[in-house]
Amino acid sequence: MEDNYTRKKMRRKIDRLTYHCKGEVEWFSFPILDQFPFIVNAFSTRSGGVSKGDAGTMNLSLAREVAMNMNLTEEKCRADFIENHKRLGEAVGYPYESLVLSNQTHTDNIRVLQEIDRGNGITRPNEFMDVDGMMTDITGQALMTFYADCVPLLLVDPVHKAIANVHSGWRGTIKGIGSRAVRMMHEVYGSNPRDLVAAIGPSICMDCFEVSKDVADAFLDRYEPALHPKLVRRGRLTETGEQKYQVSLQLACMENFLMAGMRRDHISLPDLCTACNVEHLFSHRASRGKRGNLGAVLMLR
Repeated sequence: MEDNYTRKKMRRKIDRLTYHCKGEVEWFSFPILDQFPFIVNAFSTRSGGVSKGDAGTMNLSLAREVAMNMNLTEEKCRADFIENHKRLGEAVGYPYESLVLSNQTHTDNIRVLQEIDRGNGITRPNEFMDVDGMMTDITGQALMTFYADCVPLLLVDPVHKAIANVHSGWRGTIKGIGSRAVRMMHEVYGSNPRDLVAAIGPSICMDCFEVSKDVADAFLDRYEPALHPKLVRRGRLTETGEQKYQVSLQLACMENFLMAGMRRDHISLPDLCTACNVEHLFSHRASRGKRGNLGAVLMLR
């Protein structure tokens, strides 16, 4: 099934993700995390939901559901949003009511969850403002973060049975949100960075991520010169003569983990770009904002 899917749909074979399908719902899991039987992990695709138009079909964000379906009532948008989550949860293997969602704003803010937080943003209004990462050691809490080009960071401590699910946009990456997640897991759960295992999920690739000089310079300022040739490269000249650059967000996220003391062989980089595969994944850049949101989910059984 995996070979057939990747050959026919994803343009090239992938080997750092495992394809799954149940009915019309399609998703990926991460082999580096699949090794832990106490973990549920998944990254959604566009397939198997009920959303319409540019958010079709498996949009997992209520805000995007409303924004992309202005002709629908708020009640109908919420009904479709819940139905999508029910379908994905049933397929992957977690109750949708156990989800914990947050309002992501490209910060480096990470919230330590409590039992009372179960259902935030799904069975009751979202109370987590300006939160781009969540962490827990509570079983049965399904942490979900949202994507349409930014980088998913899924962290597992197999020793202390703790997890973190982190959204790393370019601003959060420069702020070092991945490094902060590692430090916080050490402070809160006693996690040894050398024990942590991480999956860096599908996100925009270097070829597709074009930035201005000030953004490129911010990456060059943060990371050691030895990394610069692989991290930033000169891109095209615009018609007005502006020099554009291309940046590898994924490599920067890996470096943030390494800077925090993680082992390189405990980190999986993605080989799937959201912007290169807009038929199956949402991409803000490629769609010029006309899109829904994918979800990365991580749960302790």
